[in-house]
Amino acid sequence: MRLSRRFVLLALVLGMTATPAATAAEKRLISEKDLFQFAWAADPQISPDGTRVAFVKVTVNQDKDRYETALWMVSAQGGDPQRLTNGPHDSSPRWSPEGNRLLFVRAIEKDDKAQPSQLYLMSLSGGEPTEITTLSKGAAAAAWSPDGKRIAFLSSTTAEDQAKTKETKQTKPAHESDVRVITSAEFRMDNRGYRDFKHRAHIWTLTVPPAGGENASPKQLTNGEFEEGPPTWSLDGSRLYFVSVRIHEPYYHLRESELYSISADGGKIQKVAAIEGTIASFALSPDGKRIAFTGVLNRPVNSYTPPGLFVVEAAPGAVPRNLTASYDYDVGGGLTGDQHPPRAGGASRPVWNRAGTTVMDTIARQGRTNLEIFDIASGRTSPYSSGDHEVTSFSASADGTRLALLVATPTNIGDIYIADGPGGQLKPLTHINKKLFADLRLSAPEEFWYPSFDGRKIQAWLQKPPDFDPSKKYPLILNIHGGPHAAYGYTFDHEFQWMAAKGYVVLYPNPRGSSSYGREFGNIIQYHYPGDDYKDLMAGVDEVIRRGYVDPERLGVTGGSGGGLLTNWVIIQTDRFAAAVSQRSIADWSAWWYAADFTLFHPNWFKTAPFGDPADYAARSPITYIRNVKTPLMLIEGEADSRTPSTSGGETMFRALKFLKKPVVMVRFPGESHELSRSGKPWHRVERLEHIVNWFD
Repeated sequence: MRLSRRFVLLALVLGMTATPAATAAEKRLISEKDLFQFAWAADPQISPDGTRVAFVKVTVNQDKDRYETALWMVSAQGGDPQRLTNGPHDSSPRWSPEGNRLLFVRAIEKDDKAQPSQLYLMSLSGGEPTEITTLSKGAAAAAWSPDGKRIAFLSSTTAEDQAKTKETKQTKPAHESDVRVITSAEFRMDNRGYRDFKHRAHIWTLTVPPAGGENASPKQLTNGEFEEGPPTWSLDGSRLYFVSVRIHEPYYHLRESELYSISADGGKIQKVAAIEGTIASFALSPDGKRIAFTGVLNRPVNSYTPPGLFVVEAAPGAVPRNLTASYDYDVGGGLTGDQHPPRAGGASRPVWNRAGTTVMDTIARQGRTNLEIFDIASGRTSPYSSGDHEVTSFSASADGTRLALLVATPTNIGDIYIADGPGGQLKPLTHINKKLFADLRLSAPEEFWYPSFDGRKIQAWLQKPPDFDPSKKYPLILNIHGGPHAAYGYTFDHEFQWMAAKGYVVLYPNPRGSSSYGREFGNIIQYHYPGDDYKDLMAGVDEVIRRGYVDPERLGVTGGSGGGLLTNWVIIQTDRFAAAVSQRSIADWSAWWYAADFTLFHPNWFKTAPFGDPADYAARSPITYIRNVKTPLMLIEGEADSRTPSTSGGETMFRALKFLKKPVVMVRFPGESHELSRSGKPWHRVERLEHIVNWFD
């Protein structure tokens, strides 16, 4: 009997096959096309009583060249996960307060194309999910009221849309112009396209329909020209809290957002809290009287400021207190990697303890992400978790005593874990890629620190071939992260494992400017980027060459985004590299200032606009020194990339080097945004890896 592919995949996931794990000698090297077999866990949501965890599972549909998502559930005691929905576009599971129903987001397909997402309700006692919204622009970011009787959510549907929906059922729709009239300096966003200023995300509420009953009409609570962020209910269900930027043309101001609330029945919006900067994720205390939130201060005007943790009384006019004024790591931070769950969402928020005396959140520190506990009264910190890994996201039971965590390591894409208190053992609940990874020869990276030109210590990792022999000479690839305020570390990166499997030693450092090392280290590159970070990178290459197992005649360099900029900078500074691959880069700062999807109207990176100081922009632009390039260069470009448009990056380098008759090739990926390496189409991600390594080979 021939089994369907879906059944075989399900059997593998649930461990139904009896095939023994491969021995060390039988294991094979990881390939670029293993991406098609990868599966990702995402958005772990623990039930109110802490007994079960709902999560999103992401898989690749190779035939349709896309990612598909479905909801799964696993017991906190362990055991085989249970599939709850068939997908292919289900996400954002949210438990009802009683724990007997799940609210989630589904986008159905029409003509093989996903339609606007709607809210669905599913009983865990059985039966098919029920669609509870049918808004023309969809619904998202849903939250249950504490009594389980209402749901708040976001939608950009307007009254005009609803009227048109009724009209088009009766008459032929009138012609709608597709001409865009632009008045905003920020009019598009990478990976999302042009901004639709006629459709802004607003807060709606909906009465939960009884089992088998008809859906109630949703009610729009907010409107106008300002958008609202995801809503959170007050503990008594009387108000909804949200973050919003309520400034006309906010790019003329330093980045800021504020915390607001509105009656759950509608009415006047009240400002609850503001800082000199941006407010991000937040959570109410168990008694509902205080709010903890993560935020970034915008003064002084730095290139980089670590996100902090604040607490404020849940009353208009209260002044937030910064718990992390003397804490120098990234609250709510994470690491850079190419295997975070694609197209799955799942942002976390701070978690209070039951007594309301502490708050917990993720902390990015020196290439690791763990959970840290902050004492509300003193601001003192203590670790909840530790280890060489990245806690990607997490959620807490209703009483805050049990956590579900998504944890990734350099040899594991990510699995769901359970934890019952600080310092305890993290217990794995899932083994999403166990079958595949049991057959792969993966090696953990080597961490090391080295002194740079000025004595500053730089953290780095080496990914070596699985059969590494220190008596041999290996080619080396220097891989530079973007950001520039980002960080490599203990998380899974397919690119590094694949390069090592092809026989390369991969060096990936965190030069000055990287996050997770504090304000001074991150901000030192302000007005000097690129600059001394280049020297940090070269010092790392020198350190590895001194170890004797790298061939100094076979050095390669690559990086994406800010790493692409630095790759361009490396090859105008030195010809020590035999080949380079610059991905989604910047070559001309001035051209990029005019073309990027976000503005640089404030002196965070440059002190003024290009026409105010053209010499500074030219001095820091690789294209200025293009005649220095001797290194054969490949340029990787996404044709829909509006974060680093190719016209100010790869195309600029390509055209100039062709004019100079230097060895150069440009590889363009149709339809791909700046997210190409992380969540681009599966086939494009595979082809990207093949082009890079083939160029180095």
